[in-house]
Amino acid sequence: MHTPKVHIYTDGAARGNPGPGGYGIVMEWVGKPYKKEFSCGFKLTTNNRMELLAVIIALKQLKSPGTPVKVFTDSKYVSDAVNKKWIFGWEKKNFVNRKNSDLWKEFLKEIRKHQVQFQWIKGHNDHPQNERCDALAVMASKGKDLPEDVGYKA
Repeated sequence: MHTPKVHIYTDGAARGNPGPGGYGIVMEWVGKPYKKEFSCGFKLTTNNRMELLAVIIALKQLKSPGTPVKVFTDSKYVSDAVNKKWIFGWEKKNFVNRKNSDLWKEFLKEIRKHQVQFQWIKGHNDHPQNERCDALAVMASKGKDLPEDVGYKA
């Protein structure tokens, strides 16, 4: 695995779960003072969908295929699915009886374009980038006229 060139920090939030939700992303180019932030809110969604969508959206920002990336997430749902290889078993079974299969399929498409490592970090633990992602996600979830999370099924 190459040394990560990009660090991605992600967080998702939902008030009510399901309820209004959002994601927050901080992307940093390692060794350069280059940083980007993204966030978006949705009318009705879940925390897990937002955690997953944050990673998908972040990876879609990468311009060059094969970029070495390290994703920092406080979501066991996302980090364990990859690090414990559950997602590949789900894929073999075509995500039957899996929640958020629309996002997991999209997720696999994006992580296969790059060299992605996942690292779980404890949430709400004074980690500056994670705290920023949380603030962005919560802020986004409180937006006005939020779009529909079209893949969400109650």
